[in-house]
Amino acid sequence: MHVKEVMSHPVVTCPADSTLDQAARLMWEFDCGVVPVVGDDGRLAGVVTDRDICMAAYTQGGALNTIPVSTAMAKQVVAGHGDDSVESVEALMRANQVRRIPILDGEDRVMGLVSINDFARLAARARRPGVDRELVKTMASVCQPRGNEEVGEPESVPHARLAG
Repeated sequence: MHVKEVMSHPVVTCPADSTLDQAARLMWEFDCGVVPVVGDDGRLAGVVTDRDICMAAYTQGGALNTIPVSTAMAKQVVAGHGDDSVESVEALMRANQVRRIPILDGEDRVMGLVSINDFARLAARARRPGVDRELVKTMASVCQPRGNEEVGEPESVPHARLAG
């Protein structure tokens, strides 16, 4: 199966010269947590997530309407193409520990977005032996804290306390 059969489309994008408030508004209006960022030529320039927006607001200390998307977006983006197999895109997610991957057309323009949620819905519909297991492996790999090579029992991590 090709990923274009599973991906969400059309996908909302924002121009590279946008500010973070514009990207946040798109996320709110379209109920999504990531927006691909495109250049003037319509090609993928990066992606910005809701977490990127929060961290930029915190670290840069400015209003969202004063912070350019380009300062918060990921510029090194793992992407797939519409004719890629579902399995190959899942492998990209596992290898790069990402939950969402933009899907590009033949001219490297964003044609859709595939997320771990799309694969979960596919697995629920498929009910084929092995499909559920691959999804579980993908989810475990994507959710694994970076630096831990094995997926197993979670390590005990002390919780920070905020001064109140």
